[in-house]
Amino acid sequence: MKVVSVFGSPHKKGNTATVLGWVEEELVNQGHDVDRINVTEYKVNGCLGCYTCQKKPDEPGCPQKDDAVEILNRMIDADAIIYASPMFCWSWTGQIKPLIDRHFCLVTDAGTPKWKSLITGKPTALVMTSAGPVKGNADMLIKQFDSLAGFAKASVVDRLAVPLCTTPDAIPDNVKQQAAKLAGDLANHGQG
Repeated sequence: MKVVSVFGSPHKKGNTATVLGWVEEELVNQGHDVDRINVTEYKVNGCLGCYTCQKKPDEPGCPQKDDAVEILNRMIDADAIIYASPMFCWSWTGQIKPLIDRHFCLVTDAGTPKWKSLITGKPTALVMTSAGPVKGNADMLIKQFDSLAGFAKASVVDRLAVPLCTTPDAIPDNVKQQAAKLAGDLANHGQG
């Protein structure tokens, strides 16, 4: 199975990178291929709201000349997708948010009988960290992830929210086991 992880943190060795690394390590140990996309290494502009992509239901037909279409195609070609982001101001980081908005390129005719997505049924998971609690805080990003998956007709397999940590050494001991469980759940769902 090929898994794409979309990593949206500006901190390449921070909390989210650590937890995502545990998930990826478990997937590799199970014999799967992992393709990490560090969004900060790409140029991804915000959506222009021009609707040009809606004229091309079989591809992410955005007219912008940046790296978003390449990333979206890697996601389309994968068997499963992991989204990984620390929570900034109750949402995705500014680094990954433009790519989240560009998911509009993956969907045509939303809300109609012809609703189509290029990642329909694709197993997805969320890995997120936050300095604050889950309730009234990190749960906002979880809801946004669920809404994104619903819009894209993807299948949500798991969500791993790691609250109350500000440095990798503050990550609770049980999170590594939770990361392994997420990897196993994603692999089982992706092959099932």
